[in-house]
Amino acid sequence: MTHLRAGLDDLPDHVDLVVVGLGITGAGVALDAATRGLTTLAVDAHDLAFGTSRWSSKLVHGGLRYLAHGQVGVAHESAVERGILMEVTAPHLTRPLPMLVPLMSSVSRFQAGLTRLGLRAGDALRISAHTGAETLPAPRRVSATEALRMAPALRRDGLRGGLLSWDGQLEDDARLVTTVARTAASYGAHVRTRARVTAATGTRVDLRDELTGVTRTVTARAVVNATGVWAGDLAADITLRPSRGTHLVLRADTLPGLTVAVTAPVPGETNRFALVLPQPDGTVYVGLTDEPVDGPLPDVPEPSEAEIGFLLDVVAAAFARPLRREDVIGAFAGLRPLLDAGPGRTSDLSREHAVLTGPTGLVTVVGGKLTTYRRMAQDAVDTAVAHGDLSAGRCVTATTPLLGAAPRDELARLELPARLVRRYGTDAALVLATARRTGLGDDELLAPVSDRVPVTLAELVFGVTHEGAVDVDDLLDRRTRVGLVPVDRAAAEPLARRALELASQLV
Repeated sequence: MTHLRAGLDDLPDHVDLVVVGLGITGAGVALDAATRGLTTLAVDAHDLAFGTSRWSSKLVHGGLRYLAHGQVGVAHESAVERGILMEVTAPHLTRPLPMLVPLMSSVSRFQAGLTRLGLRAGDALRISAHTGAETLPAPRRVSATEALRMAPALRRDGLRGGLLSWDGQLEDDARLVTTVARTAASYGAHVRTRARVTAATGTRVDLRDELTGVTRTVTARAVVNATGVWAGDLAADITLRPSRGTHLVLRADTLPGLTVAVTAPVPGETNRFALVLPQPDGTVYVGLTDEPVDGPLPDVPEPSEAEIGFLLDVVAAAFARPLRREDVIGAFAGLRPLLDAGPGRTSDLSREHAVLTGPTGLVTVVGGKLTTYRRMAQDAVDTAVAHGDLSAGRCVTATTPLLGAAPRDELARLELPARLVRRYGTDAALVLATARRTGLGDDELLAPVSDRVPVTLAELVFGVTHEGAVDVDDLLDRRTRVGLVPVDRAAAEPLARRALELASQLV
């Protein structure tokens, strides 16, 4: 069973492990526990990837930034987990991304030398993590001519070349969460959205069905709190210092011909950069800010105009065409669940994760980042197994491919629609077969919403039948990412409503 569901129908009264939160960490905990043979229930008050896990840069980082902060252990862990994702567990959802640092007149030769050393150190991390050069090639210097061929919109005056390196890029962060959750379900985990935990201890959770209002209590040998920035709502002894990271969304033709990510240094900073990240759907993401957040935490964070202006200014300095506010067709912000480590900038706080056990035995996992979710989950389950005196197998998630995974050369040979292969891997056949049960022809099932919106009816139907989507928001804001651009979201809404109607006849 790989179908995800909403609500509390047919839940067991007792399980080995309950996971609260279905972002990437919670979904990872569910998969880790289920593959160890534990009966597992994973719940979320809203939906899969409702919080921070859908607001990332969609990158699989190798840890270079953390190395610059002297966090060698975090950097190495990131490089190891990047290699596992790209070569073992999710090659279908990841791809190598070339990243260019343009050597403009504003970048001194000393700064260029430091950057070159940093890139070599990052490549040493790749080698130490045993990630092959065929996956992520070694960094190199490129001429101005080659830099302009990869990024024609760069400012030409003063350009003396560039530094090219490679990192990992996700097809979509929310799609990774959904695939991890489906894989957990395939190993027997009960995965439920719209199931709010109103109270939790180390051995029980009180649940409310957000669709019907029905309440239930489920007991367990262990409970893991993986609610990210909201962890303190269940564990009052946890103190976090959330920070907000904002991204902009541009049309690809705003910076035409871009085939690499461009790394633009932040003026006055030695190790902060803005990233210009081309996406496969015809958009470009620009990020990232790091602003402290005070007061109540919103379910959906909003970028500030100051952050938008800052990103536009930093990036515009690297390109010939001035970027204007009207070029921004969308913007999104996420909250990082950083552990409070005293005074100082949130950008300087460690990205290490922590697993903490509270007075009632509730296990909370906080900190970390998307790339290292698997290791975070492993540590959380290790702690829960020990505290709950559970009989469990060893962790196998480092060698357990996610649903749809296959080597890239095998994926390239699949005679299936390229978009579906890119988003579902070998499960593209299942997506199409499910959609065909509606009786519609492939021309209709695979037609994009528009020239600018590549989402198809086939994937929306599958989002309902197999991935637990219950409304338009689920389909457009999380199963696909159309919602990042309001005008595109409006164009796709009729197709999403049709998918909900068609899928209701298949269930």
